[in-house]
This record gives sequence, C-alpha cells and structure tokens, in this order.
Amino acid sequence: MKQPPTQQVGISCVGSAQQPHRTGDTGSSRCVRRRQCGDTVACGVGDADNPPVSIAPDPLQILYQDDVLAVVDKTAGLMVHDSKLARGEDDFLADRLREQLGRPIFLVHRLDRATSGCLLLAFDRETASALGKALMSGDVQKDYLAVCRGWPAEPRFTVDHDLDGGPGKPVKKPALTHFQRLATGELQVPSTGFATSRYALLRCQPQTGRFRQIRRHLKHLSHHLIGDTSHGDGRHNRSFRMLGIHRMLLHAKRLAFPHPADGRRIRVTAPLDDEFTKACALFGWDVAQL
Repeated sequence: MKQPPTQQVGISCVGSAQQPHRTGDTGSSRCVRRRQCGDTVACGVGDADNPPVSIAPDPLQILYQDDVLAVVDKTAGLMVHDSKLARGEDDFLADRLREQLGRPIFLVHRLDRATSGCLLLAFDRETASALGKALMSGDVQKDYLAVCRGWPAEPRFTVDHDLDGGPGKPVKKPALTHFQRLATGELQVPSTGFATSRYALLRCQPQTGRFRQIRRHLKHLSHHLIGDTSHGDGRHNRSFRMLGIHRMLLHAKRLAFPHPADGRRIRVTAPLDDEFTKACALFGWDVAQL
C-alpha cells in the first residue's frame, strides 16, 4: 500500500542478536531480525536535536477467544505471515500473535496485507483441520465491506468468473462472489465528461477463496476497489489520497462459523478503523448501520 510523502524517518530495532540474510545475486548480505511483540522500535531522524523515540507495536485486538480458537482484528498494512510477497519485511501478524498470546497458533485462512478485519485462527492442529473443512464446505460465512468506483446497476449481483492462483499458479479455478450495493455517493472529482465521480459501498460475500478474489472480481466489472494499487484505478486512488484516505478500502466485517467442539454458530464483527470510517464520512454513510 502506497504511503503519502512524509519526512524520512529512521527506524531501527533494539532487541536480540540479528542473523545475516542474503539478498540478490551479488553475494552481499544484510542483517535482519523478525520484530517480536514487545520489542522496542526507535523512530526518528536520529540527530542530536531530535533523538529517536522508542515505541512498541500495539497489541492486536482479539475479537473472540476460547480454549481452542480465536478471531483477531487484523490491521490494514500488516502481513499475516512470511511469504514470497513479503519483500524483506520482518513484521508479521502470526509472529506478533504467538508472542502476545504465548501459545502456538494455526491460521485457518488469510487476508491480504492491505485488508483489515476478522481473521480466524486455531490453537491446535485438530481444531485448525476442523475449521478448514468447514471453510471448504461453505459453512464459514465471510462478509466484507468495500468501496468501489462507479455505481453498480443492480442492488444485488453475482460475479462468476474463474481466477488463477496468482504468481506462478496459472491454472484457473472457479471463483464466485455475491455483492450487495449498500450505499452510493459522489465526490467533486472530475471524471471523463462529468464534474463529479461516483462511488459505491458494497457488501461482498466470496463463496470461494481465490487469490485476491474480491479485488480481481471488482476489476473484472470495471468497478475497481479504491486504494487497490495492484488491480485498482490509479486516478481514483490518488483522489482519495488527496482527501487523506491512504489505505485500501476492503474490510472483513463479519465472520460466522460452526464451533468445532459443539457446532454452535459463532458470529464475530470487526469495527471499521478510523481511516475507513473517514472514507464513509466523505459520503455521509452511517457506519453504525453497517
């Protein structure tokens, strides 16, 4: 996710010994260490007049927890775990949670780095396996909120469009997403032939779990997700950044699933963060009703 231009800030980690990590093909190496929950991070320009200020990452908000599973509120911009897409990062939600909760965790599903909201995890392999089967069978309901460009013509619509698995996975598989148009609005942003641009708030319910499914399905419709720097519309993204909205506007609002122990239905809701709330306020959308 692109960030607005800011004063350069030096960041260093204060903690345990670092391990060398090779980068590129030049044979050079750099020292990195995954930041752990509770580590001190020094932030600042670092000169004599402005010494760095020590901060620690805020604890992640736990939305639901019992003996075998939990639902955490993932913040936008935080990667869930290390992967080929990490690009040298060392701060991951999974690592933070292991430190914060003091126990092993097993991720049941994932959220994109730029997406916020409900993330389901288990504390043992058996529970993770049971939840994974519920997910595959369609017993887990995931509701997202998204802001897109344009006004979809129908109040409810479905996208049935095959998607590949992302980089290195060219085989396309079925992908199905249900959408509901919740609200519409306009901003004083010139569009081709018009003085304003139209935007819509959508409820998105993916029925399959393909790579960046909601984002790519919206692109397929030319109703690009706002803030999506990979599949979105750069002109509209820039317009929102000028209004102080720098994050991708996709939020995993609700999660409902059967508890592996007794089958009771667990329902969890994640609140919108300040920036998503600010985006809704631009249009006068009532977030309390979402």
